[in-house]
Amino acid sequence: MGGISIWQLVIIAVIVVLLFGTKKLRNLGSDLGTAVKGFKKSVTDDENTSEKNEALADSSNSEAKVEAEAKDKEKV
Repeated sequence: MGGISIWQLVIIAVIVVLLFGTKKLRNLGSDLGTAVKGFKKSVTDDENTSEKNEALADSSNSEAKVEAEAKDKEKV
C-alpha cells in the first residue's frame, strides 16, 4: 500500500544490471569506495593538523608569557 515490495526492488535491480552491466557497476563501486577512503583520510588529516596547530599556538603563547615576565622583571 504505497510501499515498495521486495519484488519491485528485484525488478529494478535486474533492469539496472541489464542497462549498465556488471563490470561497469563493479568499477562504480570501487571508485565510490576509493572516494570515501580519500574523504575519511583528508578529514582525519585535517583534524590532526588543527590539533597540532593548537598545540603549537599554546606553546607559542607560553613562550610569549615567559618572555613578557622576563621583561617585567628587568623593569623592576
